[in-house]
Amino acid sequence: MISRVEHRVNFYDTDAMAVVHHSNYIRWFEIGRVEFLRMLGITLNDMMDDGYVFPITDVKCKYLHPAKFDDVLVIETKPTALTKVKMAFDYRIYLASDPETIMVEGHTQNVFTSMETGKITRLPEKYYDKLAKAMKE
Repeated sequence: MISRVEHRVNFYDTDAMAVVHHSNYIRWFEIGRVEFLRMLGITLNDMMDDGYVFPITDVKCKYLHPAKFDDVLVIETKPTALTKVKMAFDYRIYLASDPETIMVEGHTQNVFTSMETGKITRLPEKYYDKLAKAMKE
C-alpha cells in the first residue's frame, strides 16, 4: 500500500536561494508517514494515549531536483519493513504536475517505544495487525 498526499510549498519553506530548504523534506516525510497511518485507521494520538511513540532512528535523503515556492508536490510514502519493534518507509516527493520530476527520494526507520520507560517495546496486535495487512497490499 502506498499513500500519496499533496503539499503546496509555502514561502517560508524556501531559503535565500529561493528553493526549498533541505530540512523541510524531512518534515514532509513525517506528513507522508502520518497520512499513511491515518489511511489505516491509526493516529499518533491513539498510539500516544496507549503509551507508545514512534521516533526515527535512521533517516536518509537524496536530493535530486529543487522545489520552489508555490510548487505543488506529492509526498509518496511506502512501507518497506515491519517487525513488532520497528518499521521502515521509503519516500518520493515529486511535482504533482510532472510525476517524472522527482525532487527527493528518502528513507526512515522508526521504532516503537514506550512513553513510560523510553525503551523500545513490542507493538500491540491492535496496531501491528493493521500495519502487517498494509505491508501485504
